[in-house]
Amino acid sequence: MLSCQRLALLLGVSAALVLPASAQEAPAKNVILMITDGASIETWRAASYYRFGALGHEVYDDFDVKLFASTYPLNTEREPTMTNEGAVTFDPAELWAAVPTETVYEGSLGDYQGYFVGYDYARHDYTDSAAAGTALASGQKTYNNALNWSNTDTQLKHIGEYAVESGRALGSISSVQWSHATPAAFLGHNRSRNNYEALGQEIIGSGLATVVMGTGHPYFDQNGAAVAAPGDKAFRYVGGREAWARLANGETEYKLIESKADFEALAAGTLDMGGKEKLIGTAENAATLQFNRPGVAMGDMLDNVPDLATMTLGAIALLSQDEDGFFLMVEGGAVDWAAHANNLPRIIEEQIDFNEAVEAVVAWIEAKSSWDETLVIITTDHGNGLLQGPNSDEVAYAPVINQGAGALPLVRWNSDTHTRELVPLYAKGAGADFFLDAATPEPGLAIYDVAEESRQYVDNTDVFRAAMHAFGLTEDAR
Repeated sequence: MLSCQRLALLLGVSAALVLPASAQEAPAKNVILMITDGASIETWRAASYYRFGALGHEVYDDFDVKLFASTYPLNTEREPTMTNEGAVTFDPAELWAAVPTETVYEGSLGDYQGYFVGYDYARHDYTDSAAAGTALASGQKTYNNALNWSNTDTQLKHIGEYAVESGRALGSISSVQWSHATPAAFLGHNRSRNNYEALGQEIIGSGLATVVMGTGHPYFDQNGAAVAAPGDKAFRYVGGREAWARLANGETEYKLIESKADFEALAAGTLDMGGKEKLIGTAENAATLQFNRPGVAMGDMLDNVPDLATMTLGAIALLSQDEDGFFLMVEGGAVDWAAHANNLPRIIEEQIDFNEAVEAVVAWIEAKSSWDETLVIITTDHGNGLLQGPNSDEVAYAPVINQGAGALPLVRWNSDTHTRELVPLYAKGAGADFFLDAATPEPGLAIYDVAEESRQYVDNTDVFRAAMHAFGLTEDAR
């Protein structure tokens, strides 16, 4: 858990919250969606074992709603198909098929034995982060690669736009580049997630968000070292060289912060905004806050960047000044990168960083807001790595083995990319019951040794609908 001293420092926000003034009855003033990108259920558990030596001690373990979510895309193409042909279907019962198989899954790091038919089902027809982000943000399934863009080649309206139209403020922050797939899904639109420069330009130019934070700094490398003369490619995540120059020179609606000290000052409520009301924080790293630093083990952290908890509280400090409320998305983006690398120490490190951000949010709510006016949703956009226990080659979905606090659990990676697994979803606060009303029972989830009331799932598109319901908003006709 975060220390009392650190929480006291980070919770030094000055803005008081007031009751919402809305023409429409809404249970929530604020909605905070927190996404640990690419975290299969055993990722969450591995981090808890390392932190506490046991399960059940994370702050979200006490949330009112604890269930699962499906994450499959509309299709696995890379551009609009204009047809329903090739649409992905999902049957959770297929996941649990423990029939042995001799298949081999070809990954980027090497080959993985199939072991069980259910594993093969989980490893195919999976979503990418763009399609998953679109589902979470707009409530619509789409093709892989699309950011708030439909399979019929039209732009989709996302929750950030609805929130701003309702008078609320919008924030999107991440431990990876702020124009990357998941954070951009709550800020912009594009036929391809890889059009980072265009997305960066839209994010800056639209002025939609009050707070945007992440990495992608053109003047620093992935080791946090300064770069004297970066090439044009280094500016792609921040809208290109010209867009960055305008941002840095104060020629946009946004105040730019870069240093760790400024992120900490924002969280403490002491940052001089220089007369501006909106902010883009670009931490001093080209890639991730920590994951891409040298080595593969924990420790020797970069000291020039903030952690996700500090960024989160900084975002809330600014967003909570809007008396009508806010929507905030917080992403632990590098969890996914560590899963792709099958890097156990650093996926635990990244998940713990995310969990501490959750703790910071809960502490802020209980000190500065309330569960009666704020809804928190915690989930992931998809699984990654099919992380399980060391004997998961013999027993389907065998859990990781606890080695005690401070010790890495025993695991087996069964993939090095995304999966179609059912993933955890937690919710608490105003409007959280929406998920219980939308959930479908799935007895097969007993394989994860979860309580009977948690053996049900929603679809990832229900996250959008839950946020809209909490805000008392009605979706536009499509």
